[in-house]
Amino acid sequence: MLYKTRGIALSFIRYKETSIIARVYTEAFGMQSYIVNSVRSKTAKTKIALFQPLTLLDLVVYHQERRAIHRISEMKCNHSFQTIPFNIKKTAIALFITELIGQALFEEQENEALFSFMHESIVALDEAPEKFENFHIQFMMVLSKYLGIKPETSRDMLLEVGHLKMYDREFIDKVDFFVKSGFGEHIRLIKSERNDILKLLIDYYRYHYDAIREFKSIHVLREVLG
Repeated sequence: MLYKTRGIALSFIRYKETSIIARVYTEAFGMQSYIVNSVRSKTAKTKIALFQPLTLLDLVVYHQERRAIHRISEMKCNHSFQTIPFNIKKTAIALFITELIGQALFEEQENEALFSFMHESIVALDEAPEKFENFHIQFMMVLSKYLGIKPETSRDMLLEVGHLKMYDREFIDKVDFFVKSGFGEHIRLIKSERNDILKLLIDYYRYHYDAIREFKSIHVLREVLG
């Protein structure tokens, strides 16, 4: 049957000569894979750019339960990015978020609240004029709530990963800011603090999810965010 759904493009691999298999997080069906035929041909009506990381899509898809790979009938861009592809800091953040979603989310079922959070967050990153250097940290912290692993305090998080004795009171207070704040709230961090908080969050995710692997984008992310 055909269904309408919004989607967030995450990645794709080449399939045969001109096609791809795209991984998309959808509003209606959670994480899904789709064969997209002839998208790599010179005469393709569908542009492969629609499957660049975090592209927001409106889709009409064929969906059958228990199938591993589905097909797309129609697709179009839901929100045209104005800054993410052209701002190296935002690009690095977007690539990291793409990897995070791909590793932390694997359920093939509807989660409208989670999808709306991610969709709105991606638009917010694209539209943010300044002070977005901590965006990925705030995203990870809020996402942890939707995953059911959000800590009550920074102390709880540090205790779980065994890092409580590694940091001073000032650092713990800054971690606590992210536990309690949301998007739009800002705190100034130096590069080492931002990197340490990011490492702490990744360790925290790994504590709860064995599937969290090394992030390929993290080296670029740490380099470009001063």
